[in-house]
Formats: sequence, structure tokens, C-alpha cells
Amino acid sequence: MSHTFDPTILREYDIRGIIGETLEADDARAIGRSFGSMLRRSGGSRVAVGYDGRQSSPMLEHALVEGLTASGCDVVRVGLGPTPMLYYAEASADDVDGGIQITGSHNPPNYNGFKMVFQGRPFFGADIQQLGEVAAAGEWEDGTGSVIDRPLIDAYVERLLEGLDGIDPASLADIRIGWDAGNGSAGPALEKLVARLPGEHHVLYAEVDGTFPNHHPDPTVEANLADLRALVADKQLDFGIAFDGDGDRIGAIDGEGRVIWGDQLLMIYAQDLLQRRAGATIIADVKASRALFDHVEAHGGKPVMWKTGHSLIKSKMKETGAPLAGEMSGHVFFADTYYGYDDALYAGVRLIAASARLGHSVTELRGAMPDMVNTPEMRFQVDESRKFAAVEEVRDRLADSPAQVNATDGVRVTTDDGWWLLRASNTQDVLVARAESDSAAGLARLMQQIDEQLALSGLERGPQAEH
Repeated sequence: MSHTFDPTILREYDIRGIIGETLEADDARAIGRSFGSMLRRSGGSRVAVGYDGRQSSPMLEHALVEGLTASGCDVVRVGLGPTPMLYYAEASADDVDGGIQITGSHNPPNYNGFKMVFQGRPFFGADIQQLGEVAAAGEWEDGTGSVIDRPLIDAYVERLLEGLDGIDPASLADIRIGWDAGNGSAGPALEKLVARLPGEHHVLYAEVDGTFPNHHPDPTVEANLADLRALVADKQLDFGIAFDGDGDRIGAIDGEGRVIWGDQLLMIYAQDLLQRRAGATIIADVKASRALFDHVEAHGGKPVMWKTGHSLIKSKMKETGAPLAGEMSGHVFFADTYYGYDDALYAGVRLIAASARLGHSVTELRGAMPDMVNTPEMRFQVDESRKFAAVEEVRDRLADSPAQVNATDGVRVTTDDGWWLLRASNTQDVLVARAESDSAAGLARLMQQIDEQLALSGLERGPQAEH
């Protein structure tokens, strides 16, 4: 017996496909069989399994568990919940060697997939390709594993609340916050969390519904924050927090309705952290604002610019011992009194804590940030065979230019006007561009440079790609 996956589902950071087209129960079974076999060969034997609120998730979970037990692994089922609850199950239990969350994250309802942890580290890139090879060759271990149910939601919420340790609850008694779970899998944990938090809380769309009837659960798209913004304005709340479909990415708005983007949230978290951990390393991806790197430096921290991708950032944190990292996309990673994975519910608690410790409202902290003029993330379709090559060509052409060129992940070019970025997506046939300046005129000049470089490689910024 062996199994061949549709090649489009084995992505860089996870496995993801369209239900009934590229992803079926047989694929889930083979993923379990292959992952379990790889884990057993590395000396592990027990896997935690969780799933999100999509309609296809219970079916995939059932098949995945069959595959894992057939490889001789024991399974700990933690049930429906956000991805970070699965990470918590893996990180906090001594008897668990790996973890798999069934989730389509922020993709449309007909998608689903798998995020994996292997002996305490992210399972991605070459690991996922190897899993495909193990399945194709049918090189599976045999066995009969056991299955136990271990509901974790209460223990997880208890752990989230530790993010407020050391803060006098009385100082938070008047705080008023809006929350938008977006009908994603964070809803039930969020309801338990806000019931225990000090202050007044208003929650939208906590009911888990994989059809996402109210809005798409991606808080990095401003249109998806409209209901939260209206709630904050209507009830005159201090700020609002939103989650993506599986609860590992955070979005936020302040009391005036301004979006607090991923790199701006990281500025707040960094300022708070550096009061207690002077000189700490703080990591952000190449899409983050210059204002963030300057802010970390100004508060005595050591900023590190790294590659985009939650698995890559987690690996870099382990390597550098960084207590905090984040991405523009709203993944925030706390290794400071936490486990180092991306957990948007915990990030929400830490935003409350940061505001309290810094002695400023979230609105004041957002208002103090420099006003940069920047583009959103621009994504445009480029043939798979050209995307990395085009970035290489740009890099080569700029090798002798007076501009500062950073090639950590694609090409990030800094000039007197600001900076621009061009990088190839690891998960789709798209190029990603972004630019930032102090002025509109400066931004226009940076965009002109991007377009000139694309033209020299026979490309143009065409229609925006979905992501």
C-alpha cells in the first residue's frame, strides 16, 4: 500500500487543499500514517490532534486518527478549538511528542488542511516533502495505537490568564474591550476567557460556523474589521481585537477606529517587554515597518529582520533565544513567560497587560507611532517558474547600486525615500511587493523603482492575487 498526494497540497508551512478536489479522507489517513511513522522512527509515540470549525474538519480528524493509530502511535484528542490550543497541548504535556491541527486557517470555507508540530519544533518545508515521499513509497510503520479524549479548553484558558500575572486587577476594572471571533474556532475559548477577565467585554460572532456567515475570518484585511470598528464606536470601547479562522493571528483597532497592524502591535509588545528584559532580541519579518526596527532599538532592544513564515520565525526564535517575534500578518510569538508559538488569544491578553504596565491606553500608544505612508501588501500572479528567478534578477541588478539591499527574504531596498520590498511567496505563484516612505511623493518614487525592476524582468504589477 502507498499513497500519492495531489502535489499542490504539500505547501511550505502546512498541508492545505480543497475538499473533494485535492483533499479527501484518504489523504488525511495517509498523512496520519506517514507522520506517525516518521515520529516513531524519531523515538516518539504520542500525538495530540485538534480541529477547527470547518464542516469538513470532523471527517478529516476521524481519518487522520485512523492513520496515526495504524502507524502504532497513541492519539490524544483535544477536540474543537483554535490552533494555539493544540500547540498548548503539545508544549505543556510531558507525554506528547507531536501535534496536528486540522484547519483551513483564513482560507475560504471549501479549503482545509493540517498544521503540524514534531517533537517541539515546527514541521515544515523539507519535513512536509519527506512526508509525501514516505506516503508515496508506502514506507509505513505498523501498529495499533490507543485513543484518549483530553478536553483542554479550561486548562488552556487558565494558562492564557497568566498573561496578566503581576498586574493589579483593580487597575483593569474600568477597561472596555470589543472582540470579534469571526465564527472561527477561537469562539468558545474566547467566551470562557472574557468571563474571567477584569473589565467589560463585548463579543461578536463567537458561535463556531465553518461557513463564516458574517465576514471572512482574516483580520489583516481591513474590510473584515468593519463590524468590530462599528462595535467599538457604538459602545465607545477602549479598543477591539479580532481573530482569524483558527486563532493564531490577531488583528486590532484602537478606540478611534484606527487599525493597529501587526508590526505596530509588535511595537507595543516590544516596548513593554524591554522594560523588563533590557537588550532582548526581537524578530520581525521583512514586511515590517522601519518604524518598528527603530522603535526596538530606541528602547534598548536588538531588532532582527527575518524571513516571512510562521515556521521560519519560530525556528529563528529558538536559534537566537528571542523572547518575542511577530509578522505583518498578525502572527505574534511570545517566548517570554509563554511557549514561543503564535497564539492570538494570548496576544490579546498581553495587549491588555502591556497597556497597563506602560501606563497608557492602547489608543495613546497607537497615536504616538510615527505616521508612515505605506502600501498594503500587494500580491500579483507570476508564473511559478519565474517567481524566484525574477527576484534573483532584481537582486543581481541592484548589487552595485548605492541603495542598501537586504536579501534575507527576497529583496528589501532602502533609499533616502524609505524602503521597498519584492519577494516570492512560498505558498503560491505570486510575487509580494510593499513600500513605505515618510511622504506620498517618496512612496510614488519607490513604487516607480519597483515597476522599473519588474519591467526589466519582463513583468508588471498585474491584477491583485487572492490569498
